Amino acid sequence: MKKKVLALLLAAGMMISLLAGCSDNGGENASNGNDGDLKWPEKTIEVVVTAGAGGDTDFNARTFATYFEKYTGQSMVVSNNPGGGGSVATSQVKSSNPDGYRILFCHTGQMIINEVAELIDYSMDDFDIAGIPAVDKGTVLVASKDSGITSVEDLVSKAQANPGSITYASELGGYSHLQGLLLMNNADIDLRILDIGSASDKITNMLGGRVDLAAITYGAVKDYAETGDLVILAQYNNERNENLGDIPTFKEAGVDLVMEKPYIIAFPKGTDPQIIDKMNDVIEEIAADPDYEQDLLNGYKQPVDYLLKDDAVSLLSDIRDDYMQYRQMLTE
Repeated sequence: MKKKVLALLLAAGMMISLLAGCSDNGGENASNGNDGDLKWPEKTIEVVVTAGAGGDTDFNARTFATYFEKYTGQSMVVSNNPGGGGSVATSQVKSSNPDGYRILFCHTGQMIINEVAELIDYSMDDFDIAGIPAVDKGTVLVASKDSGITSVEDLVSKAQANPGSITYASELGGYSHLQGLLLMNNADIDLRILDIGSASDKITNMLGGRVDLAAITYGAVKDYAETGDLVILAQYNNERNENLGDIPTFKEAGVDLVMEKPYIIAFPKGTDPQIIDKMNDVIEEIAADPDYEQDLLNGYKQPVDYLLKDDAVSLLSDIRDDYMQYRQMLTE
């Protein structure tokens, strides 16, 4: 994995872009704009989410929607469409009228990895990317109790001593599959990658001793770790997310691996640039809200982190270029 892209995510996550322009009426919400500007939003917006209800993507979409209404006065209705690993949702939004009232909320797995794995015949370039409103920094590598693996160092030692003997749970062709490939590449180990399914399926199989490892959000495994049924080995962040407690990063454990997961807001191609700019203004307003910060912490132990349109497109393009080196392995 190229260090350049990983460093970009950390550096870009700390950048705060200036507002695109200042209204003559300083008390107006950013969404109202200046006289003569396009007025948006003026009605309810449909947010098509590439994942089912109850997970981290859905949580971030619904949390954003709540605060969007606070700052614009217009509601967002979340529509979950997880079919085809998110490809049904991305196709739906891609073919929608670019009027600003149907948007896509997804993460890099559904926007970029689906392209890299050739699960879709279009790309992020076929959308107008509005920004990255949040970044998942709660994913951890977890081992089953039955595996006997107690740390990243222990994992590397055992995997190198017996290549292919340790199993890793994934959804083949998806985000967790790429996480496994990066782990093998960067730790110089050989794992047996299994197509297990959803996060709940992975947890069930680890608890049953049928699989050794999985990459899962911290909130989903915290209780099992506290009982000793699962062992959290490392977090995928460039620097420790202290909200997760005393969990080392891979880099601390000697493996140069970072894989933070940006969430993406995208509009159909051809959306009025003023709408994109107004969405950027709202993203900034929401990110500065202390209640929003607390909600992210309570939900998935996320710190506030975001990028506006230009930085988001640059970062996502670099991530895509880097992931392309794994295309053959993802499509085998």
